[in-house]
Amino acid sequence: MSNAIDQTRRMLSLVTYLRERPGAEVAEVARAFGITERELIGDLNVLPMCGTSFRGGDLLDIDTDGERIWWHNVDDVAQPLRLAADEATALLVAARAVAGLPGLRAGDREALTRAVAKIENAAGDSAEGSARVGVTFEAESHVFADIDRALSEGRRLWLRYYSHGRGGMTEREVDPIRLLTEGHTYLEAWCRTSEDHRMFRLDRVAEIKVLDVPSDPPKREPRDLSGGLVNPSADDPEVVVEVSSGGRWVAEYYTHDRAEELPDGGLRITLRSADPSQLRPLALRLGRDGRIVSPPELAEQARAAAREALAAYGEPPAVVAGLV
Repeated sequence: MSNAIDQTRRMLSLVTYLRERPGAEVAEVARAFGITERELIGDLNVLPMCGTSFRGGDLLDIDTDGERIWWHNVDDVAQPLRLAADEATALLVAARAVAGLPGLRAGDREALTRAVAKIENAAGDSAEGSARVGVTFEAESHVFADIDRALSEGRRLWLRYYSHGRGGMTEREVDPIRLLTEGHTYLEAWCRTSEDHRMFRLDRVAEIKVLDVPSDPPKREPRDLSGGLVNPSADDPEVVVEVSSGGRWVAEYYTHDRAEELPDGGLRITLRSADPSQLRPLALRLGRDGRIVSPPELAEQARAAAREALAAYGEPPAVVAGLV
């Protein structure tokens, strides 16, 4: 049985194969790819949901009668792709923001600048709006620059860092390993204070210094981050969240122990968090689509945060009370 990665690779090859062989026989294509006809039909059922635009247009019009495979819009989809105005704007804003980061290596900055010029030329008038948009990063620019310098020179860092779990500032010396992004930007490092690997959010770094000390983190295999940057421990406190059908996405985005179906189409999700208070924003984001069931103190904190937020917009108490 092939996995999702194998299937994705196969379908990419399948598109090229079918483009060159209109009306190809199902049995012949299955033999060429070393799969069963049933697996091939499964691939063909997925391909019509794929296309060349994230807006849902230009989907692959591919079908089969069980014996032959027909691709009806191959000429349309094969046309050279052009950037839409919003696509060009998003790409150019991001590229310019990265090119302006202090600490970016000169060669990388020059390559990015050349790429921006080519995109602007290709986008034409669509690129005009991007020049009026700026980006402010979540961390001070010197934080990026100092971390990049420490990584490139192999040196230790001193941080004055706000620890959410401890509720205050801490001072640490760390050996940097790499920068990672998942919602926020994190520094993975070996913390000399705790003698363990830690993730540090860059927007919580109050002060930073590059030390004249070689960085020497313990050698180990890179962490598997397929499940996310933060992987809860079995010893972490348990949190129970109930969501309606509109909040089922929580089970997809949060690592959890179990998700039980509810009669109304929702879920009762049990997860763990080293710092449950960090889940308060989740309750606010869910609104009427979910509520924190336990622990009770976290549920009350979420209700209080909701009351405060909605009161700022003049919402009546009844609406606030029903939010979480």
